[in-house]
Amino acid sequence: MMPPQDLTYFRKGFGLKSEVQDELASDYDGRLVDYLRANDYTLAAGDVTLRLAKEFGFCYGVERAVEYAYQTRRKFPDKKIFMVGEIIHNPHVNAKLREMGIEILAAAKDGSFDYSGVRPEDVVIMPAFGVTIADFETLRANGCIMVDTTCGSVLNVWKRVDNYAKDGYTALIHGKYYHEETRATASQVMKYPDGHYIVVRHMDDVRAICDFIEQKGVTREMILEKFAHSISPGFDPDRHLQRVGVANQTTMLARESLAIGEEVGAAMERRYDAAHRAEHFRTFDTICSATQDRQDAVRELLEEPLDVMIVVGGYNSSNTISLAAICAERVTTYHVEDATAIDPDSGKIRYRPAGLHHREEIAEGWMPAVGPVRVGLTAGASTPNNKIGEAVARIFATRGIVPDVG
Repeated sequence: MMPPQDLTYFRKGFGLKSEVQDELASDYDGRLVDYLRANDYTLAAGDVTLRLAKEFGFCYGVERAVEYAYQTRRKFPDKKIFMVGEIIHNPHVNAKLREMGIEILAAAKDGSFDYSGVRPEDVVIMPAFGVTIADFETLRANGCIMVDTTCGSVLNVWKRVDNYAKDGYTALIHGKYYHEETRATASQVMKYPDGHYIVVRHMDDVRAICDFIEQKGVTREMILEKFAHSISPGFDPDRHLQRVGVANQTTMLARESLAIGEEVGAAMERRYDAAHRAEHFRTFDTICSATQDRQDAVRELLEEPLDVMIVVGGYNSSNTISLAAICAERVTTYHVEDATAIDPDSGKIRYRPAGLHHREEIAEGWMPAVGPVRVGLTAGASTPNNKIGEAVARIFATRGIVPDVG
């Protein structure tokens, strides 16, 4: 018989926040970032002026997840601890957790996890992205201790998708079908016998769905082929695109998610009428506030004259990718995974171009050798302050400058 759930499932930490704060500060705080905050997010030295976006880096959900992982290690010093995939999409943070003896389980190509090595006496941490219902049930049946760090913003999307499925609406999710969060969100509809979902990545995907709804040459078979990897089992376009509710992965581009919702609703209205749209279509903006704040802040920064923009964050971090995409529309932009990608000695920078998420490139002379230069900087919600501060130092060091910040 399984132990009582309140002894094996934890979502609110272990009351050890004060005990891990010094360790967290030592691992992730950044003095240069503190200076920038206190000085109107500006640091000028020599001919280089650096401007930091006013919202950047760790969000509340990320801070909470990382803190809970540290609390878990402190609470169970002698137990074997597993993490279901990466806790967040930041290589530095995940490396720290491995150093603490937390084993990060890698997902198979289909996104599934092998729990055969987890014993009932072990501890399993669920990441900020959440886990699928199938993963949750497997772990609960195992009887192991479960520490759930799922972000509250993600839980809000789950509730929305759950309501869609309960009311007979197919969840149309703007996201990446292979992303941990989207997989977990999509699984919520499977609690219902006729719950279904379809995941769209770009507006091009949505236009195909709209053309199907409006009978503009896109057939049932074409939809099934195009979305073979991103639809629920037994998905029937003829049935399951009759009533649609739009949601999104919390870290996508907000403006794109809103446009996707409007496009689908408009297609239903064009095919039928406004009354049909009102009855058969639902949409809500489920972009998390931290994602929105960081996107708004970088747009505000881009109103200033900048010569170059640096975006720091994991290559597999969706919110960082979205920030880089916004910046690249206005200024030369380099998305770097870590501060070490900026090499002051060679003057090179290792980065991924916006929109080319599977190719890393190296640029020489990314910062002019002489003359005034204005550099903009932001960071994804999974990037700790110490890595942002390190990026600041390396940017100035590329010109041979060591800023005096007291």
